[in-house]
Parts: sequence; C-alpha cells; structure tokens
Amino acid sequence: MNSNFSSFSRRGPDNVTEELVAVLSGPKSYEFKALFLVVHDALRARNAASGGEEMLRLRAYEKLQNLVGQGQVKKTGKQYKGVRKSILLLAESLRDLRANGPSFTPRPPFAKKKAAPAEKEVVKAKG
Repeated sequence: MNSNFSSFSRRGPDNVTEELVAVLSGPKSYEFKALFLVVHDALRARNAASGGEEMLRLRAYEKLQNLVGQGQVKKTGKQYKGVRKSILLLAESLRDLRANGPSFTPRPPFAKKKAAPAEKEVVKAKG
C-alpha cells in the first residue's frame, strides 16, 4: 500500500453553495421553490447543473439546511434569507477558494511506530 495515498481529497468550491450564497446575499427572502428556480437557472447558465433536476433539488435543499444550521441563513416559516454579515464572509471565502484553490498542508508520510516493549507481568504469589 502506498504510504502517500490518502482516501480524503480536498475539493474545490461547490457550485450549488456558491449560487445559493450569491442569491441569498441580496436583500430578498425566498421560499425554497422560488430559490431553487433562481439557483437552477444560474447553474444552467454556467453549464454547471449536472445530475438531473431532482438530484440538484435535493443537493440544494441539503446545502441550504446546512447554511441554516451554521447560522448563515435565517429561516422564518418557509422563507429563507441570508444573514448579511455571515453570508458576505462566506461569499468572500468562496471567492478566495475559487481563485486560489484549497489551502491545506499535506500530511507527512506514515512512519512505522516502534512497538512498545512488553511490560513484565507481575504474578502475585498467594500465601
């Protein structure tokens, strides 16, 4: 087995999240259906809508719920609206990620650990 292999990879920016952030950073609030239509049209314009409309709808909903959970989007009833300061910071970080790629330090190669010497078992004498 190659010691430099890692099963985890750093991915670039996510198109669905970028479009959600772009739409929600405006002053308007949306119901999910209207929000999805705007995001879907923007992704189709970028030629980035892949996997079918229903799968894209599921991905968009999951990402929207993650943004709500992180406090970057506020949900009031069925309306979603971006939290201005938080969503703008996220948009900036996504732009940096798009421009510079993921930043991470590579893991050092695995070093084989030396086995610890076995401790001597102390047998108590019964007496």
